[in-house]
Amino acid sequence: MRALAQNGLTFTRDPFDRERYTELQRLAADLLAGELAIPAERAEAFWNGEEGYATPKVDVRGGVFVAEQVLLVRERADGRWTLPGGWVDVNDSPAAAVEREIHEESGYHARAVKLAALLDRRKHPHPPSIHHIYKLMFVCELTGGVAALSTETDAVAFFPVRALPELSTGRILAPQIERLYQHHLHRELPTEFD
Repeated sequence: MRALAQNGLTFTRDPFDRERYTELQRLAADLLAGELAIPAERAEAFWNGEEGYATPKVDVRGGVFVAEQVLLVRERADGRWTLPGGWVDVNDSPAAAVEREIHEESGYHARAVKLAALLDRRKHPHPPSIHHIYKLMFVCELTGGVAALSTETDAVAFFPVRALPELSTGRILAPQIERLYQHHLHRELPTEFD
């Protein structure tokens, strides 16, 4: 509903439609506020700065494997572990974004070598999200650096692929790490997508 209102505001020239779409945005915030038991202003803040035609957000995750272990970082936000990654910035290629995120969140340098999967987050058992998100999963090769903490992460470590710590399931799922590992082992596998 929020995306429809945002798209309507982007294209309408009619002042009455503008009022209707603005009201639809308010209703979407009210519904979300009721569902989450938060003030409507806080619900509306989830979309602050969102203007123009509404499109899915793009999240990149990098699977860096050494032997049978995977590089994970612990998110300060929830205290759980994930593959390094985050939002793709405007004017950033997905490969450059994942390489940047790996360095910023772990201290390691890596090179993206394969897009293993392009997933629609809604089609996987992640917790619900306010945004519609596409997840780009890359197999990456370690090229240097040393473990370092960041403003977003408070731990960096390698874990056995089949003995993972508690994951930040809003960001990554264990079966997704396993699939990335299979792509690491078998580079000839085709890119998976929803």
